[in-house]
Amino acid sequence: MKNQLISLFSFGLVLILVGAVGSFFDWSQSMIFIGLGLTLESLALLIFAWNKLRKK
Repeated sequence: MKNQLISLFSFGLVLILVGAVGSFFDWSQSMIFIGLGLTLESLALLIFAWNKLRKK
């Protein structure tokens, strides 16, 4: 589970980075990539918090 969480987190960062570079070049779909990246980051945070609360 830990490897999946790291993978989800890093893929979210990659999507945010692609969206940021795309917005620099006025790419019309860049906000979609930023939004997907932020969604994956939020999902990774929720999974991490859920695992921490479940172990207590």
